[in-house]
Amino acid sequence: MSEYALLNEKVDLKNAKIIAAGIDSGAANSKVTILVDGQPYAFSQVKTRTPQESAFRAIDTVLTKTDLRLENIHSVVATGRGRAQIPFAHRTVSEIVCAASGAVHVWGPSVRTVLDAGGQSCRVIHCTEKGRATDFLWNDKCAAGIGRSLETFADLAKKDISEIGSMALEVRDFHKLGDFCAVYAQSEALDLLRSKVPLEDVAAGFHQAMARRISTLVARSGLKKDFVIIGGLSKNPAIVNWVESNLKVASLAPKTGWDPALTVALGAALFAHSHCRRQSPEG
Repeated sequence: MSEYALLNEKVDLKNAKIIAAGIDSGAANSKVTILVDGQPYAFSQVKTRTPQESAFRAIDTVLTKTDLRLENIHSVVATGRGRAQIPFAHRTVSEIVCAASGAVHVWGPSVRTVLDAGGQSCRVIHCTEKGRATDFLWNDKCAAGIGRSLETFADLAKKDISEIGSMALEVRDFHKLGDFCAVYAQSEALDLLRSKVPLEDVAAGFHQAMARRISTLVARSGLKKDFVIIGGLSKNPAIVNWVESNLKVASLAPKTGWDPALTVALGAALFAHSHCRRQSPEG
C-alpha cells in the first residue's frame, strides 16, 4: 500500500474551529496528515517524484476524500527533505522535532528514543515526555539509502516491502552480506541473485546486513527506553525483528490502525494546530 488516502469518519467536520495539516516531503514518499481540532481526520501517502509535485498530489489525494478545499485549512506545516519547496505551506519545521512530537503523541510520554527509518536516511532522536527533541544522530553516507535499497530489492523480486521482510524472517541459513555500505550490500545481493542463489536466502542476508547497520547507529546514539520505530522501514518485519534482536530491546508495538510512516507528518500537523491555537483570541 505505497499510495493511499484514508478518512476518519468519526471526526465531526461541521463544527470545526481549527483545521491544520502537516506534510512530510520525504525522499521516497510524501505524506499528509490533517487534524480537525487536534483530532486525526485524514491521511494520504504518495510516491515522491519532485517535492512540489508530490506535495500537491498528496494534499489533492486526501482532499478528494473530504468536503475540504486547500483554502479551508487554517495552517499547513511542511517538514522533510523537500519542505522548502512546498508553496502552499505556511511554515516549515525540522523533521527531527516533528518525529519526536508525533511519536510521543501516538505512543505516549514514556517514549525516549525514536528510530526514524525512512527511504533515504535513518536518524535516532531522543526526546522528553512532552515530545521535545533533545538530541539526535543522523546516519553517515555509507548508511544512506537503506530504505530505498530495500524497496528496489522488493521491486526486483516483485514483492511488497513487508512481504519481502516476512520472507526474509523465515530463513535460518543464508549468505551473510557486508554491512559497511548500503549500496555495496545491494550490489552484492543482486550478484547473488544473478548467481541463482534463492531469493529467500538473499533477502535474509540483505535484511540482516541492513539491520546491523541500523543497529550500530542506534547503539552509537545511546539507546534510551521506551523505544519506537517509525518511517517506512517500521513496516518491514525482518528489519524490526533483527534491530530489536541486535539491540536486545523490544520496541513499543505499533498502535492499532496507525501507520508509523505518518508519524512525522502528524508531528508537523501538531505544530500547525499549536500555531493556530496561539494565534486564536481564545488561546
